[in-house]
Amino acid sequence: MPAAPSTQAWVTLCTNDSYALGALVLASSLKRSNTARKIVVMVTPEGLSPPMKSQLKSAFDEVVDVSLLDSKDKVNLSLMERPELGVTFTKLHCWRLVQYTKCVFLDADTMVVRNSDDLFERSEFSAAPDAGWPDCFNSGVFVFAPSVDTFNKLMTHAATQGSFDGGDQGLLNTFFGNWATQDISKHLPFLYNMCATATYTYQPAFKQYGQNVKIVHFIGTAKPWHVKFDIRGQAQPNVYEDNTSQFLQQWWSIFHSDVKPSMAKMGETTWSSVTGAMSSVNLSGSDQYGQGGYPAWGASSSDRGRWERGTPDYTGADSFYNILKKIDSTLASTPDP
Repeated sequence: MPAAPSTQAWVTLCTNDSYALGALVLASSLKRSNTARKIVVMVTPEGLSPPMKSQLKSAFDEVVDVSLLDSKDKVNLSLMERPELGVTFTKLHCWRLVQYTKCVFLDADTMVVRNSDDLFERSEFSAAPDAGWPDCFNSGVFVFAPSVDTFNKLMTHAATQGSFDGGDQGLLNTFFGNWATQDISKHLPFLYNMCATATYTYQPAFKQYGQNVKIVHFIGTAKPWHVKFDIRGQAQPNVYEDNTSQFLQQWWSIFHSDVKPSMAKMGETTWSSVTGAMSSVNLSGSDQYGQGGYPAWGASSSDRGRWERGTPDYTGADSFYNILKKIDSTLASTPDP
């Protein structure tokens, strides 16, 4: 007998306000897909502001506090030039969510395009091949069964074997080392974890199968909430292929329609502690500062200096309401996805 949907959940992780923006869009995309499963976010006490945590509580069915885990593996992390990925070990806490019988983990930089509840029919450990090394799986989307025993074994494996890339993906690929060879049913189609960046260069395949994409993954350092738009409404930097840029537009459409209105209710005072994350959402409507990514709601050299020093004028030119105006004007000039 199939498990009841109430015992199954989508799970993601937030360790700071910046990734919380992605998680909020992810939650909305899941709801738009009419999922029948719970939506859960794990959060850490450091890096996440109380106002943003309040937003997450409104968007998710459950917010779970977890401790921060860090591989501190500078050598392997430097090979990918991604030192921040050590904290992705924190996602291993998902195996401790034993109130659920089956879960699907989604990185906060993913977006659900179509209903994907059929993933819950898969067994642990199911994941899609990594675009860069297909004999490894990408750990941005995976099916798992919560278990304290598995969590403890993962912790032992981390302590004794470590991770070949310094992050969770290297660790999980050695822990579930038979994924590539043992059971093809645990290989998720790429459509469940499709890279939206220019690293996905096989355009003929996208033309053939792209209309069936279910989950998009914005891998790499340039996240949707980091992208600004020029006066023509084009993403800067333009790290997306023409065919896949539609997913960036869809991300911003969801943010504009579902996330921004809720944030607007927070008010100036409450917002001041969150606006640091929002300030990285570069929505410049002009090229006032070239490729520097400085917001254009304040357009003087002194404004630029404030942003460079990390001291934007939260109550004046760089206020939340001015940022919202810039979001409105940018999206109004951008074609619907």
